[in-house]
Amino acid sequence: MSAFQPDSFVVADLAPSPNFDARADGRAPDMILLHYTGMRTGEEALARLTSADSKVSSHYVVFEDGRIVQCVPEDLRAWHAGVSSWAGETDINSASIGIEIVNPGHEFGYRDFPLRQIAAVIALCKSILTRRGPISPDRVLGHSDVAPARKQDPGERFPWELLSESGIGHWVRAAPLNLEGLSMQLGDRGEAVGRLQRMLASYGYGIEDTGHYDEATRDVVTAFQRHFRQARVDGIADPSTLLTLRALTETRPATIGPAAA
Repeated sequence: MSAFQPDSFVVADLAPSPNFDARADGRAPDMILLHYTGMRTGEEALARLTSADSKVSSHYVVFEDGRIVQCVPEDLRAWHAGVSSWAGETDINSASIGIEIVNPGHEFGYRDFPLRQIAAVIALCKSILTRRGPISPDRVLGHSDVAPARKQDPGERFPWELLSESGIGHWVRAAPLNLEGLSMQLGDRGEAVGRLQRMLASYGYGIEDTGHYDEATRDVVTAFQRHFRQARVDGIADPSTLLTLRALTETRPATIGPAAA
């Protein structure tokens, strides 16, 4: 790709990636998808995201010092989500703007995200929301939300609450740990498991109502915890997880139509 004009004033540099195509049916993005890079350095990650051989890309990369690099124009479809789904939709790349946040991730020494970096993520998201029109808060998601069996990012150290305080994303304070009550885990069966699956699916997670707490259910619960109940990520639907999920569904914002082009 030749050079292009950055979409936002917060962009410091351009690093055009050859890995893109057109959004399906010319649709406008109505989702923001956050990732961590999961590589040892930001430079390695940027090189991969702009290499034709990698077949991956994102619209933006946010470095730990707050520098923002744009790789693909927002109107085009970057290749960041992979096999994924949300609310029944499977072409998440066409639906979303992808933001890679430099962090070595679980494989290379997962660490807290610097405040300067998070401030840059917030500024970038605010710019997207301002320019793109309304994007529903519950469609600001992590990679693990849309690909729970494959991905862990941006992970349980990502400060979703700080984003929510700035008007980005849907968030509720997690219920306390170690509450008494029903817990469900791998191997359990019954109507309670079915209710859990239906509630997760109603929020958008890709899960079937089988009444069986199988590996797929455990993966989705784990992804939910990484985003919304970060104090303990174990794939067990304990009372804290269940109460947090209920609060989340009860406070879900009203549906917002697709963003304007």
